Amino acid sequence: MTALICGSFAYDNIMVFQGRFADEILPDKVHILNVSFLVPQLRKEFGGCAGNIAYTLDMLGGAALPMGTVGEDFAPYRKRLNNLGIDDRYVKSVEGSFTAQAYIVTDLDDNQITAFHPGAMSEAHQQRVPTDQGVTLGLVSPDGRDGMIEHATQFAEAGIPFIFDPGQGMPMFDGQDLNTFIEQATYVALNDYECGMLCERTGLSPEQVAQRVEALIVTRGAEGSRIYSAGKVLEIPVVKAARLSDPTGCGDAYRGGLLYGLQQGMDWETTARVAALCGSIKIEQAGTQNHQFSAESFAARFADEFGYSLS
Repeated sequence: MTALICGSFAYDNIMVFQGRFADEILPDKVHILNVSFLVPQLRKEFGGCAGNIAYTLDMLGGAALPMGTVGEDFAPYRKRLNNLGIDDRYVKSVEGSFTAQAYIVTDLDDNQITAFHPGAMSEAHQQRVPTDQGVTLGLVSPDGRDGMIEHATQFAEAGIPFIFDPGQGMPMFDGQDLNTFIEQATYVALNDYECGMLCERTGLSPEQVAQRVEALIVTRGAEGSRIYSAGKVLEIPVVKAARLSDPTGCGDAYRGGLLYGLQQGMDWETTARVAALCGSIKIEQAGTQNHQFSAESFAARFADEFGYSLS
């Protein structure tokens, strides 16, 4: 099974301020805010939901086909995809645009100030879901608004099952939009905060959302994840990480595991455990695409954590 992963590619520029924002921002002066932070630490990482999810799915041995729109500065990222052996045929460069960029400043209390430039991501609707490339599974993740709407419709019209994963794109959609996505999707994946937003905007409870799809997957951070499917609620434990390095991208790693489990025809208990282990391995490394494992090491750790084999 080949999974078409629709979503963003981005460069993440991560800076660390060796102080606290609260000491630099005067509450009674926020209406004339003008501050500058010295950030001696800077990392530039490969990111974006489509890139991150494809990275983990490929490492698991699944068939990943990411799709997104990028800018004229994408050459280093494309070289990375090629070196990893990830198919980039549906990664389209848009002339005169930058690849999406996130600029993230973190202080010593782990507060963050982020500026995001969508760049070529806003042109995601230029791409269409292919129906002649053996795609049997899809995912609609955060991307340009029009692209997310059109790709969901195209998956539904082609009869290709897909996961609707709005993520940080949730604020772009009202209740009617979200109800349409739910009706089109086969699965819905959210974190607990996003689930609350979706339920508030649609007027549906998690159980009611689950009745409209084959499964509702809700990640809950340190509390694990919850799968609503076939009238049941499965509680999936978190996998304890060796160290807590960086939570950014853990949700994308989890979704890579979801796609792999669906590709392999695993039951929901095992699929979600694979996903949970992917998220735990990711959190042990800084950056969204720096975690690494082999099929053998992943299977061994899975057996150690859950007491049974993947094979």
